[in-house]
Amino acid sequence: MTVIAADMQHRSITTDRQLAEYCRQLAQADSIALDTEFVSEHTFRPVLCLVQVAASGEIAVIDAMAVEDVTPFWEAVTAEGHETVVHAGRSEMEFCLEATGRWPERPFDVQLAAGLAGGEYPAGYNNLLAQLLGEKPRKHETRTDWRRRPLSKRQIEYAIDDARYLPALRDTLHAKLEQLGRLAWLDEEMAAWREEVECACSKDRWRRIPGISGLDRQSLAIVRELFYWREGEAERRNRPVRRVLRDDLIVELARRKTADQKRILAIRGLGRRDLRSRMPEIAARIRHTLDLPDDDRPAIIHRERTPRISVLGQFLFSALGSVCRRSQLAPNLVGTPNDIRDLIVYRTGGSKRERVPRLAQGWRAEFIGHLFDDLLAGKKSIRIEDPKSEHPLIFEPADS
Repeated sequence: MTVIAADMQHRSITTDRQLAEYCRQLAQADSIALDTEFVSEHTFRPVLCLVQVAASGEIAVIDAMAVEDVTPFWEAVTAEGHETVVHAGRSEMEFCLEATGRWPERPFDVQLAAGLAGGEYPAGYNNLLAQLLGEKPRKHETRTDWRRRPLSKRQIEYAIDDARYLPALRDTLHAKLEQLGRLAWLDEEMAAWREEVECACSKDRWRRIPGISGLDRQSLAIVRELFYWREGEAERRNRPVRRVLRDDLIVELARRKTADQKRILAIRGLGRRDLRSRMPEIAARIRHTLDLPDDDRPAIIHRERTPRISVLGQFLFSALGSVCRRSQLAPNLVGTPNDIRDLIVYRTGGSKRERVPRLAQGWRAEFIGHLFDDLLAGKKSIRIEDPKSEHPLIFEPADS
């Protein structure tokens, strides 16, 4: 494990020719560790400003505001033959997918790896450096507007730190996971993460709007219609979607089910000048949705919330925490209370869902799902062995 020296000179890439030359070198790298700096507050899509790369013992900084096209770099990242190391790299993967339509061959996310290796999850980059490497990175420049040029030496140093420790973090965590026999678990998590990122662009992403549970099918149809109207409007105007129309206002319009412009304008928050100018279009969208036949409206996804499910869920969530602490695993990486409730409903015959719950799949089923199955079936029981112990709960056959 070697940390790239802080005083090592980095390669500055500001032209397409320099980038092309660098990408040819990356083709020989076994590992490419990368981080990005971007600004997302003001535009429909995040503006990529800087890419920091650690590969083959060298640091490079790609100025995405100066280089005309960063696509060759993302093509190098997705080429065969190397591992791609990131920390909480969802944004990096989205940039990569947008540029190439492909995913890196062997991604390694140190945040996910840390959770599987017994650390907290999700762990911030600085916390991982302190806990695993004993390093204290620079904390300034967290509020930098990375679009502005020229960048100061302090800004460049801060950005470089986000990449230069990644290879050492990867090596440390890889060794821990190998010792624990969990490298296959990380591969499974990375595959699931890929599916999650790709599904973020699916046609049903409107269902992630908060506050829509409990809405009927007609209201859900309004949410869906306004969601996609907002997407198109935000892209046309190059503005963040929530600056066009907030989530809570979409939900309120869906609840009211009215296309009357006066009643719409009476809703607090909808009187902005830019929204007033779009009001005929918003009203027309709602009117169209109200006239949809029932078959064209979204289905309601029910999540059972009976007292029985709540009691069992609380009981098993406590058991989950105990098992995870004993096994050096971050509990909230293994499963959430909703994941546990989904498993209970699925196993007790109350679910019509076709998708198998997370806790009944892969390494989660092996680690905790089968134990929960036995507890729900009465095959195993829980008792307190030693109230003063760090691990007071034990699981044993019910008839013992």
